[in-house]
Amino acid sequence: MNKKNVIISLVLIFILALFASFSPGVFLKPNIYFSYLSSIPIILILCIGLLPLIIAGEFDMSFPATMAMGGFVFSYTFNTTNSMFLALILALFFGVIAGALNAFLVVNIKVNSIIATIGTQFFFRGLAVVLSSGLSLSLANANGLLKEIFVGRVTPFEIPMQAFWAIIICLLTYLFIFRHKFGDSVLFTGDNEKAAKMLGINVAKTRYILFINMGIMSTLAGIILSLEFINWWPTQGEGYMLLVFAAIFIGGTGAKGGSGSIYGTIIGSIIIGIMESGIVAMGFDAFYTRVVYGAIIVISVIFYSKFEESKN
Repeated sequence: MNKKNVIISLVLIFILALFASFSPGVFLKPNIYFSYLSSIPIILILCIGLLPLIIAGEFDMSFPATMAMGGFVFSYTFNTTNSMFLALILALFFGVIAGALNAFLVVNIKVNSIIATIGTQFFFRGLAVVLSSGLSLSLANANGLLKEIFVGRVTPFEIPMQAFWAIIICLLTYLFIFRHKFGDSVLFTGDNEKAAKMLGINVAKTRYILFINMGIMSTLAGIILSLEFINWWPTQGEGYMLLVFAAIFIGGTGAKGGSGSIYGTIIGSIIIGIMESGIVAMGFDAFYTRVVYGAIIVISVIFYSKFEESKN
């Protein structure tokens, strides 16, 4: 385990010990940890989707709106056709289109990824509101095998299926980024684009794959969230932007690209996922969480930047 992973692990242990000392009735009992197993996987799926993009030196600011629009396609299709399978296919197809559109703007039109995806963020969010007329969609009739596969509970401990999905996605992403030759393309693209092209790496294709992957992960998160709450709503996904970036940066991934950590991102997601309930359990107002998230992003970026400088 490298130094960054040791540091982030110690930070998680310290935070858990702090919360447990202030609120032992909550953090020394298993119930809250089982509830985390249904909430943290959403953050983790989004983080693991975004991580390879950041390693490649790009950002996707549109993923909260992609979540909402993907969830809308899923919910609307199901309510119209009563087919959850068709709803799943069409929603994931939307994720592919959304990711490809972002990639097209960045790779072909040469728009900065932050600016391009802020634009598509507004477009997808507005589209979801217009198509739904600003109304939520119920999924009360969405039952069956597919729902059990995504948000069912695994006995005997009633572990939410989304936790297993998050673990599977983490393992697959680790294998592709750090144990497969495609990972070299991602790392070289983020570290030095010119050098990557000289090495024969297809930078454009790599970016297309990563943006499309993020579109699919965002849509998957939207589907799971809709099924978990038996409802889709037009503001779905709002609030995840800060959580996801905070989790990734606290996990040790540099904002400049070229490096990143699956383990660090997992621990970062857990820290961010437990933060709000911990702050509330300590007796503070939940509004303080945004201050804490913002501080975490700034401190993490500065700390790891200095850490890399000292290592070099």
